[in-house]
Amino acid sequence: MTIWDEAMDHALAVARQAPNHGDVPIGALVLDPAREIIASACNERELTGDPTAHAEVVALRRAAQVMGQWRLEDCTLVVTLEPCAMCAGASVLARIDHLVFGAFDPKAGAVASLFDVVRDPRLNHRLRVTSGVRAKECGEVIRGFFGKISGGDVSEWPMELASKASVGQPTEGSNPSVTAVEGAKE
Repeated sequence: MTIWDEAMDHALAVARQAPNHGDVPIGALVLDPAREIIASACNERELTGDPTAHAEVVALRRAAQVMGQWRLEDCTLVVTLEPCAMCAGASVLARIDHLVFGAFDPKAGAVASLFDVVRDPRLNHRLRVTSGVRAKECGEVIRGFFGKISGGDVSEWPMELASKASVGQPTEGSNPSVTAVEGAKE
């Protein structure tokens, strides 16, 4: 049990709500400096018709409303899947202090797998990152969703056929500075 397990439990519960409206089950939440949840969201792209309505962006918007400002300094973003370039960039722009994520995304991950947007020294802000928290469970939720919509169990698919459902560990060519750690600690 890590210090992030309870938060990831909540993010997973939020993620499991997304398929109710046809969205991919990814959940995100923002914690204040005392590690209290101030906002949470699942993907809402299908629900809202908004291509930017990823769980992370929606949670950041809600947290900014709660805080009454766009700067979310000293806050932590917890998400079930490694953020894409848009969500990683939004985290930097919101001045999030710490990012905690579950499964790696070798197809679109912009924190470790393909890029490292959140720690790029050319940007004006960098985040601390804890990766691989409950990675297996986070990946299973997403693979299960794609298995249901494709009519099969994607856990048996070869990686090259799994497409969006291929979540889990970083792949060859991914950022060597980040590795998955089951039960990761801060």
